[in-house]
Amino acid sequence: MFVRDNMSSPVVTITPDVPFQDALKLMRDNDFRRLPVVDKFGKLIGIVSERDLLYASPSPASTLSVWEMNYLLSKITVEKVMTINVVTTTPDTPLERAAYVLAKEKFGGLPVVDDEDHPIGIITETDIFRAMVEMLGGGETGLRLTLHVPGNKGVLAKIATAVFEQNGNIISVGTFDIDDPTQKGIVLKVTGVEERQLIDVLESLGDHVVDARVCSGTD
Repeated sequence: MFVRDNMSSPVVTITPDVPFQDALKLMRDNDFRRLPVVDKFGKLIGIVSERDLLYASPSPASTLSVWEMNYLLSKITVEKVMTINVVTTTPDTPLERAAYVLAKEKFGGLPVVDDEDHPIGIITETDIFRAMVEMLGGGETGLRLTLHVPGNKGVLAKIATAVFEQNGNIISVGTFDIDDPTQKGIVLKVTGVEERQLIDVLESLGDHVVDARVCSGTD
């Protein structure tokens, strides 16, 4: 799964000379939280977020009159509040790499650019979250199992074989680290199997079933 499979595209952009108030209105009218900023050639030169614009707003405790505040706001352009050093990604970047950057840098989103630095999309933490739900079979009805398994080669193959021999079908599978470095955590969702029988088979393979529950499409 790649960024191109989950990004929002086409992306709405803005130029640095746009007044602050117009940029904020554009965001609120379209429920955006950030806008890539482009030059006259359409190349990315910055990004502005709703937070940037709100920080640029006068304090409610200001003693300025409404007319004075409106005048000052009219002088603030996107160029004065945008972030210049933009971290970007590409459509061919693996999704987990984009997720890592978002988490590490604590960003809410990344502009997606082509080979010439033209913004062609944007991927946000919401897009990543949606992809994670899909990969873990969220919304799918089935038996969800959490396992602690030996960190050896061929463990997944043995689990898949066990499910197949029970006439089951694997909907999704994911792995995660646990405290014991010799083991690995696995989250599995399957259909077409009898819960108790599959648990017994998996336990006989040396896998520890930490949790088992039947999830409906709305759980």
